[in-house]
Amino acid sequence: MKRKWGTVLLSTLVVSSLTLSACGSDTPSKETKDKAPSGSTDKVSTAGFPIVKEPIKLKMFTRTAPANGPFKDMPVFQDYEKLSNVQVEWIEAPTDGFAEKKNLLFASNELPDVMYRSGLTPLEAIRYGTGGQLIPLEGLIDKYAPNLKKLMETYPEIRPAITTPEGHIYAIPGIVTVNSARTDKRWMNQAWLKKLNLKEPETTDELYEVLKAFRDKDPNGNGKQDEIPMTARASGGPGLGIPVADIMGGSFGLDKQLGYYINIENDKVNIWMGSDRNKEMLMFLNKLYSEKLLDQEVFSQKEAQYIAKQATGNTGFFFDQTNNPMLGTKVNDQYIGISPVKGPHGDRLQLSAPVPRDFGAFAITSVNKNPEATMRWIDYFYSDEGSTLLRFGRQGDNYELRNGIPYYTDAFLATGNQSKITPYAGGGAPHLISEKVASFINPPQVQEAQKKLDPYMPKIFAAPLFDEQTAQQINILRNDIDKYYEEQTTKFIAGALSFDKWGEFQSTLKKMKIDELQKLYQDAYDKMKQKK
Repeated sequence: MKRKWGTVLLSTLVVSSLTLSACGSDTPSKETKDKAPSGSTDKVSTAGFPIVKEPIKLKMFTRTAPANGPFKDMPVFQDYEKLSNVQVEWIEAPTDGFAEKKNLLFASNELPDVMYRSGLTPLEAIRYGTGGQLIPLEGLIDKYAPNLKKLMETYPEIRPAITTPEGHIYAIPGIVTVNSARTDKRWMNQAWLKKLNLKEPETTDELYEVLKAFRDKDPNGNGKQDEIPMTARASGGPGLGIPVADIMGGSFGLDKQLGYYINIENDKVNIWMGSDRNKEMLMFLNKLYSEKLLDQEVFSQKEAQYIAKQATGNTGFFFDQTNNPMLGTKVNDQYIGISPVKGPHGDRLQLSAPVPRDFGAFAITSVNKNPEATMRWIDYFYSDEGSTLLRFGRQGDNYELRNGIPYYTDAFLATGNQSKITPYAGGGAPHLISEKVASFINPPQVQEAQKKLDPYMPKIFAAPLFDEQTAQQINILRNDIDKYYEEQTTKFIAGALSFDKWGEFQSTLKKMKIDELQKLYQDAYDKMKQKK
């Protein structure tokens, strides 16, 4: 399974098409901006089902992943329509080109009632919210979303991550309370370790020696030097970094707080791109790459290639959230999760995503005439019962309960249709992922791997929401800085840029106003602390 958190860390403020006008001629007036439109509240139940006595219809715009089937054919939405009395007309757009279609809806002001699984960025939420095209949700949450409200009380880090400086919530995230869905596991080939009489590495030096043995000592026994000692995904996406650098950064004390290249120590924000610790980490990865211990395709391989390498058994060390690519293959028991390795300064951090993992997953637009019923509709999926329906479909047909936990039936697994029946496949669906609904992504092998990561997971502060002016300012700064940083990082690791150029690299970051960017994040962090 692809690392969803890595692609949806709440940091990204870059919007490719925001030169389009946020509001058309029919944009709601100023009077409507700070209050949600009121539907027939006397007809909306505050608890239980149906949500409304007489059926209502909602138009929802959504992204569909390549693996998904039509939303109207999914059991979750067919069954929930009967339960809730809310009929949904889905306006589907594939992942490729989705952002452009989404932006066009707002630019033309031809809005649906709901943006579902829409991946709204923080800048989009602020812009379309203050412009009156998205309505504030905090009052609706308080009255009509008991499940979501309880989660926000239980996990206080959720509210500041989705609340604007003015106190409004314009979009609801996906919420992940199970740790294993917020981390990449560190999968190591234990069959190779045993054959070569090696122990699990505990330090970066020991990892280096293990990888050399994987390269040189023919652990697969075919007489060829064709083993891949270590591999990783090629890209985390624009502004999201180089995955192998993110994962190894924890061994050098490099965290990713506030959804960016940030450490927080004693309430001080430090963007560490040009730091000595980062230089050390990149030099270590350069050594692995230059000695062919790190996959030579690590910067170019497609997702399908990376997944295929996991299932071959010919890889020594790789990273993934689950063991899904290995399931059903002869190599499944060949791998074991290991702990983060300790770096030269004793650092041993595990990168993870925050509890509010998928920002902008759900929003209600200003054309929606039934916002109260709509909030009740989505709130169900922030309960274990609703999330079970969304993720697993129909009991008996698709899943069975074992000790109260849903598992896909063997017969249904054999069909290979899991991604056809649920919108969670492909990531970004607004719902709760808890231990009670995570059996498919959190089987025993993954649980054991996660136990080795839990002691090293710091508290994560999600990316803050900025006012529109500040968000635009950050967007401009990061457009240049992120692109430059990721290009240079790749060159440093691959040996295309000498570390003699590190001073020039630091100077260029300064010229790009990285200190100004750091101050903006510091101000946002200070405001977040004040709200608690």
